[in-house]
Amino acid sequence: MKDELLVNSNPKSSVAEAIRMVRTNLMFSLKVKKGKVVLITSSVKGEGKSFVSANLAISFAQKGLKVLLVDSDLRLGRLHSIFKISNKVGFSHLLADDDGKNYKRYIKETKIENLYFIPRGMVPPNPSELLDSVHVLNFLEHVRQKFDVILFDGTPINGLTDSLVFTKYVDKVLVVSAANYTKVNLLENTIKCLKNLDVDLAGVVVNKIKNPITSSYCGEYYTND
Repeated sequence: MKDELLVNSNPKSSVAEAIRMVRTNLMFSLKVKKGKVVLITSSVKGEGKSFVSANLAISFAQKGLKVLLVDSDLRLGRLHSIFKISNKVGFSHLLADDDGKNYKRYIKETKIENLYFIPRGMVPPNPSELLDSVHVLNFLEHVRQKFDVILFDGTPINGLTDSLVFTKYVDKVLVVSAANYTKVNLLENTIKCLKNLDVDLAGVVVNKIKNPITSSYCGEYYTND
């Protein structure tokens, strides 16, 4: 299985440098203090959302911030595979049991200093309902006090309500798209859906750019003006 944690394994690569650029923009946007919450989403499956989430979390941790990465894609979340960590118990169980005060029992250790991770857990029969419940607020009430940055890797927007209902809990939303893959109309629909909810959109990361002269990632940042 290939190593997707390139910010850690190949910190001098163009990918790592581009991820750090995204981190810098987000830090400026968030004015990072304690307990800032970011949702990372996309338009459709296959745009590299989880890859960006994992590497962005590492980049924040390398900056000396205490980071909690949570896989909130309760349907197809794969962060546990990226980190090669057990998915037997995770975020779906925490929410189902309203066990936010005991969040530490769901955290998995990573090899990255300052980075803590909660995997998806088993796929529940009601993902949208779990993500649109007071149980999320109960969880955030505890972890906001303990972590500098909390990153949620959510579901794609188009065709699912999971990430849309989850936006009410976060400070910023970052959208991942992919060059020569994401259809313009789908990306436009994603941004429209988010803006209709008055979401604070941090920007769009364009993933999978193959031009070797430039970074493998680049970001265009939107304002709410």
